[in-house]
Amino acid sequence: MNIKSFTEQLGYNDRQIVTEVILETSFSKEIRILLKEGQTMKEHKAPFPIIVHILEGRIDFGVERENILLKKGDIITLKSSVSHDLTAKKDSIVRLSLSKWDDVSRVKEIADKS
Repeated sequence: MNIKSFTEQLGYNDRQIVTEVILETSFSKEIRILLKEGQTMKEHKAPFPIIVHILEGRIDFGVERENILLKKGDIITLKSSVSHDLTAKKDSIVRLSLSKWDDVSRVKEIADKS
């Protein structure tokens, strides 16, 4: 058993998006993404299906040229290779669930380049 928290020890950064692996299991990698209001993760694709869960805040979630406003509690799934982007409408905590075969460094690289 392993207990972790997505909502404790938050380290928002005014200059860049913060990503952190919170939990890794035999079947998934659970990533916390902290976005300050106005920060954007530029358009990108994942090589495997993903789940995005908004734990706090509001995110303008762009999916293949359509924008969806996601709020606290909303969850969305995407198949692999679907273009998407995220823009924080207020300070936000995002839970990203990746396949165990996906590379966590890919997410950090996207955040760092955004």
